[in-house]
Amino acid sequence: MSLTGTPGSAVDVVSFGCRLNACESEIVAHQAACAGLQDVVVVNTCAVTNEAVAQARQTIRKLKREQPARKIVVTGCAAQIQPQMFAEMDEVDRVIGNDDKLQANSWQQTRSVLDADQAPADKIAVSDIMAAAARPAAAVTTPARPRAYVQIQNGCNHRCTFCIIPFGRGNSRSVPADQVVGNVRRLVEAGNGEIVLTGVDLTSYGADLAGTPTLGVLVKRLLREIPELKRLRLSSIDSIEVDRELFDAIAREQRLMPHLHLSLQSGDDLILKRMKRRHARSDAVKFCAQVRALRPDITFGADIIAGFPTETEDMFRRSLDLVECCDLTFVHAFPYSPRPGTPAARMPQVASSLIKERARRLREAGDRALQWRLAAEVGAQRDVLIESASRGRTEHFLPVAVRDEKPGAVRQMTIAGEDGQCLLV
Repeated sequence: MSLTGTPGSAVDVVSFGCRLNACESEIVAHQAACAGLQDVVVVNTCAVTNEAVAQARQTIRKLKREQPARKIVVTGCAAQIQPQMFAEMDEVDRVIGNDDKLQANSWQQTRSVLDADQAPADKIAVSDIMAAAARPAAAVTTPARPRAYVQIQNGCNHRCTFCIIPFGRGNSRSVPADQVVGNVRRLVEAGNGEIVLTGVDLTSYGADLAGTPTLGVLVKRLLREIPELKRLRLSSIDSIEVDRELFDAIAREQRLMPHLHLSLQSGDDLILKRMKRRHARSDAVKFCAQVRALRPDITFGADIIAGFPTETEDMFRRSLDLVECCDLTFVHAFPYSPRPGTPAARMPQVASSLIKERARRLREAGDRALQWRLAAEVGAQRDVLIESASRGRTEHFLPVAVRDEKPGAVRQMTIAGEDGQCLLV
C-alpha cells in the first residue's frame, strides 16, 4: 500500500497492488485535484488475490473511522470487478471504474455528486472495460524523484486460468510510441533519476499499433532519442514474448538496467498447461541462460504461485527448483488464491495448510538466493540510485544501505559488506 499526496491534503490517493496502479495513482491525484475535489480520499484497489480485496475494504473502514468528515471514492481493479460490493459499503461515497478513473470528466462528475446535498441514486460510475479503446492517459510530470513509472500499455489479451485481472483491465492496448517518448522526456527533464516502463502485459506492447512496433524497438528508440536518460528499467515481462530487438538491447545498451522480473508462475509443465500459460519449463530455463550469455551480470526476479489446484509435492518441487535452475535472485511467492469467476477456482483445490507451507518454502529459497547474490557483490563497484537518505538500489536492483545521501543522485560506490538483506557501503 502506498500514499500519493500529503496526508490531509485536498485529495489523497491510497494505492494497492502493482506498479501500474502506483503509476495511475499519480494521474488520479492530478485529475481529481484539477476537477476541484476537496477533502477526498481515493482508494485505488487491487484484485489479484482475495486478500488484496479484503485489505482494501479494511482500509476503507479505517479511513472513515479516522477521518469521518472526508469523502471516500473507490476505484481500481477490485472496484471494476465488484462495484456493487463497494457501493454497498456505508463508508463509500462513489465507485469509479478502471478506465473511467483516467478520464477528466469522471472526476468532474464525481465532484458534482459529492457536492450534492443528498446521496446519489447510484454510487457507481463503472463502464464496460472490455469496450475500452482509449489509450492510457499521459504521464503527469511530477516533482523530481529517484524513480518514475511510465505506463506504456494496459490490459491483457491472455486468459490464464487463475487470473481475474483482464476483467479489471480489459484487453491489451498500447500507448503510441511518440507519446511514450514525450512522457519519458518530460520526466527526465523534470529531474527523475530512473524511468521504469510498466504495463499489465508489457511484452505485448505495440501489437495493436500501426506497424506493430515491439517493446525492444521502443526501448531502443527511448535510449537513442533521449541521451539524458541515465537509467531505464522494465517492470514484469513475459519471457515467451521477448522480441529480437529487446534481446539486442539487453546485450548492448548499458543504460538498460541488468535486472528482469519474469512472470514464470510454475516450474511444472502440467501445471503450466492447466494455468493456460504459453511457455514450458524448458522455455524459462533456456530464456534465462540466453539472457545471461548476453549480459552475464544480470539478475532475475520471478513470480511463482504455490499451491495451484492439483499441484502435487513433486510438481511443487519443480517450481522450487526454478530458483536454482534459472538462477533467480528475487522470488515473489504467491500463495494460490481462488478468484471467483476464474476456471482455476473450479479445479480441485490444494489444502490451505499445504499452500501456506509451500509458499513459505519458496520464500525461504528466495531469501537464500538473495543472500548468496548479496555476498557475491562484496568488493564490487556499483552505480547506486539513491532512493532516500538511507536506502538506494544498484543497477541490478539490489538494496543498499546508505547514510545521509541526497535522493535522486546516482553514486558510484564500493560494496563493503552485506547484512543478509541489503548491501553495505
